[in-house]
Amino acid sequence: MSTINSFLTPPAARLSKPATSSRPITTARLTSSASPPPSLIQDKPVFAAPAPIIHPIPREGMGKDSYEEAIAELEKLLSVKGELAPVVAAKIDQITADLQTENGSAALSPAVERLKTGFLTFKQKKYNLRPGLFSELARGQTPKYMIFACSDSRVCPSHVLDIQPGEAFVVRNVANMVPAYDQIKYAGTGSAVEYAVLHLKVQEIVVIGHSACGGIKGLMSFPYDGSSSTDFIEDWVKICLPAKTKVTADHGSTAFGDQCVLCEKEAVNVSLQNLLSYPFVRHGLVNGTLALKGGYYDFIKGSFELWALDFSLSPPVTL
Repeated sequence: MSTINSFLTPPAARLSKPATSSRPITTARLTSSASPPPSLIQDKPVFAAPAPIIHPIPREGMGKDSYEEAIAELEKLLSVKGELAPVVAAKIDQITADLQTENGSAALSPAVERLKTGFLTFKQKKYNLRPGLFSELARGQTPKYMIFACSDSRVCPSHVLDIQPGEAFVVRNVANMVPAYDQIKYAGTGSAVEYAVLHLKVQEIVVIGHSACGGIKGLMSFPYDGSSSTDFIEDWVKICLPAKTKVTADHGSTAFGDQCVLCEKEAVNVSLQNLLSYPFVRHGLVNGTLALKGGYYDFIKGSFELWALDFSLSPPVTL
């Protein structure tokens, strides 16, 4: 049976700015929080774009024999009037394509058929049953959460947290990492954070790690000695190299598998700290309009942990 260990507190992480005579000291630490999640959907238009739907047009009264007869007649015409070759060839190609279809619909591969049936199931069991929700979403989105999750196919946050359309602005990448503010190297992540915080006005940013993460296993395995065996992965997961350094320093004699589990959680803390390098995130934290959370989903045990990063300003110190 699944269990939820809510708001468990990992070892505290503190960040501080040097004290000055005119600025207060900024501190951030991971603590537990029992505040209820905010309500979810509001009606504030941002973007809405209808998806195109293609309906095949069936051709009635034409069986396989009729198609073959038509091709035979065209080939006969071609033998008599060679100047019609381009027109006849195009017509034969069209009839051949039609022959490969059933009722005007092209035969689908099993992979494409799975996508088709998946959409039809969604439309019948969700879309058609909640017209009010999707009508509201057509006017815009105002999600309360921004979620960073891993691209791993086993840990889709919409399923794990039962998130409905319109509730969360989601970014998924290898090992659910958030790089520090960098307008050049990590503009993709930066644009997502900026849009979520400044335009969507999300109230919570949640970074969720998970068990058996291949990206974290890679981070713990790569030597980072100047050699490289991948085009992108080593450089990407290096974002959370401080987590590896901490785990190997504190748990050097621990089995590798256990080190990976520790790093899966510690990497979440590194990403939370990296979020503090974004000026609009800090501004939201100082003003109390934004909160940061760390999470860990263990799909082997069926458990979920959640912890908070508390951000506060201490009184200024006069020197």
